[in-house]
Amino acid sequence: MPIDAANPVPPNLPRHVGMDQIPDHVPSDLVRQSGLTVGPEFLAGPHDFMAALHHKQPPIYYDVSPMGNMWHLTKHEDALFGLRHPDIFSNEGATPFPRDPNDYFYFIPIEIDPPHHRKYRNIVDPVFSPKGVLKLEELIRRRSNDLIDAIEAKVAAGGTCEFTEDFGRPLPVSVFLDIMGLPQAMRDTFVEWAMELLHSNDRAIMGQAMAKITAYLKEAIAEKKAHPDDGVVSLIAHAEPDGVPLSDKEIFGFVCFLFIGGLDTVFATLNNIWLWLAQNPEKRQEIIDRPEDIDRIVEELLRRWSVTFSGRVLDRDHEMRGVQMKKGDRVTFILPACNFDPEVFPDPMTVDFDRPRKTILAFTVGVHSCMGGHLARLEVKIALQEWLKRVPNFDLQPGTRIEYRPGGVIGPEAVPLVW
Repeated sequence: MPIDAANPVPPNLPRHVGMDQIPDHVPSDLVRQSGLTVGPEFLAGPHDFMAALHHKQPPIYYDVSPMGNMWHLTKHEDALFGLRHPDIFSNEGATPFPRDPNDYFYFIPIEIDPPHHRKYRNIVDPVFSPKGVLKLEELIRRRSNDLIDAIEAKVAAGGTCEFTEDFGRPLPVSVFLDIMGLPQAMRDTFVEWAMELLHSNDRAIMGQAMAKITAYLKEAIAEKKAHPDDGVVSLIAHAEPDGVPLSDKEIFGFVCFLFIGGLDTVFATLNNIWLWLAQNPEKRQEIIDRPEDIDRIVEELLRRWSVTFSGRVLDRDHEMRGVQMKKGDRVTFILPACNFDPEVFPDPMTVDFDRPRKTILAFTVGVHSCMGGHLARLEVKIALQEWLKRVPNFDLQPGTRIEYRPGGVIGPEAVPLVW
């Protein structure tokens, strides 16, 4: 439903947690405790776990979790429908991050459904559109090569490469801070806050992280208002859609959403891909041998290594596959599982660069499709090109035990490489 982002009010939406808070309309035979994002089976191999949902669970089931009870949907067809129908599957109140009810704000534009959604996206589309991100190509290539220079120097001096710390994190986060106009010196601190918010699975810790992010961003916005620059924070702070300046709440909600979304997703994606590259030298060579196919290669890797989920709240009663869901129910589209739907992607766990083109859901679809999707594609593309040009042969350090953090963005915690 349309909401007033300039005067935000906390939505009055139920939040059920635990087996004793399952709504009466949920059939008992659809109740599960899957362990998604937190259970030992998930953490042992998240993507294998999500692919197996198609065989182990019904297409729609009601998941009970310490982080909240909700419907899980795993079919590609159902996700396409839900993500393209914000009139049914609303984004208002769908994000999991705690906020102070006395200083409430909406995450913009993700929690703003049509018709007001578009006015916010129009502000930053010149930066994040396909044409806009191409202006960043030289910057991304330069940062990629600077990082590889440092890695090669460290290895030559007898050191080792821990990919997540040496390349996977600094490349996309540094580029993001350049775009936003935020200081590179704060990079590690920002990432620490994001880790606490996205991976602690403790609402108290999440609340503390949100408080730190809030305090910092309010100061940064005030600085950009007083001293404009070319960054996105300044762009939002001075935007006047339809000739009307944004309110302080709108500016903060917009900047805060971009800040959280920009610090972890591409980082996790690169870590997943490089772990796989280290273990699959023949596919690594295929990428090197097919430079003209780099765009379709990137699409297939993004399908195979999707890292996020997409939450919604039912804005009205809705039946799907014979399952009756009620207004106010929370829903999560398990996007990696949707990208493993065998009815759409046969042999889904195999990386096939000649796979027929289908809509992948790495960045969702519809009006709430990820604003950073084009940037992410470009970063993955350039990272592959520049790394494989200079470091074509590498392996996972022998004896490495891959571990994953609990949370809503999926990637290995460390990827130590040798060559």
